[in-house]
Amino acid sequence: MDAMDISDVKNKGVKPGGMGMRVMLLIGTNIAVVALFTAAAAAFGVNPSGLVGLTIFSLALGFGGALVSLAMSKKIALRSTGAHVIETPTNETEKWLFDTIARQAADAGIGMPTVAIYPSEDVNAFATGAKRNDALVAVSVGLLRNMQADEVEAVLAHEISHVANGDMITLTLIQGIINTFVILISRVLANIVTNALTRGRGGRGVYFLVVMVLQVILGFFASIIVMWFSRRREFRADSGAAALASPQKMISALEALKRGAPTAGLPDEVAAFGIRAGEGGGLRRLLRTHPDLDERIAALR
Repeated sequence: MDAMDISDVKNKGVKPGGMGMRVMLLIGTNIAVVALFTAAAAAFGVNPSGLVGLTIFSLALGFGGALVSLAMSKKIALRSTGAHVIETPTNETEKWLFDTIARQAADAGIGMPTVAIYPSEDVNAFATGAKRNDALVAVSVGLLRNMQADEVEAVLAHEISHVANGDMITLTLIQGIINTFVILISRVLANIVTNALTRGRGGRGVYFLVVMVLQVILGFFASIIVMWFSRRREFRADSGAAALASPQKMISALEALKRGAPTAGLPDEVAAFGIRAGEGGGLRRLLRTHPDLDERIAALR
């Protein structure tokens, strides 16, 4: 099938917020979460310095941040990409997009997602949301412009499969567990290091400095685990797309990406949920959210 005509939708949506807005949103969310659970710990008499208290504090903070991010994921995604939500289709392209997602959602056994188009030449799409029956599926103008209709259908099926597999929730739970261990272990080790350096005389400044350094180091290794799971879920979503559309349509979509269709990358808030991600070898390969396109094509074949 020919590439889709998107002349009637290319100017829709608002311009996404700049990097400053994204950074402020990220910092503000984290500060709010830390303040909330610190206040809650104090209100319930939890002493973070004790092992039991520290474990409770780590669980609350580790899962709290992940769960808040998940709960806000749709709003953050719409805000960061400047997406235009299709409530009632106003042209043939929007009607085709809406109807295709509705059919695939019914076939996958999930509720109808919110459908959106975001104004970017990046050839990409993503799905997010806290519930399987209340998700968001968004596609870029660039994807509609550069892919044939069969390929777009396969991409949509890939995103619907992410929702049906509960990938957003599973990734959040894994992130929460990892966060908890990073927070807990960094503080336990910081106590040991601080006591060794100060010979048991305390030193809160030294303690917090060591905590910060350890969280960066442990957080790096924790990210490798999270990214490994993220790459595995892409194969499952490709398999689901093959079932909802067809293996050849999904292979064709991945080959279209491989041919070098324009890409600028998604905002950090939703990058892990896109159809494609940056390339790179060596250490960068361990921190990628998506596997190589060749690997994904080979798996489908």
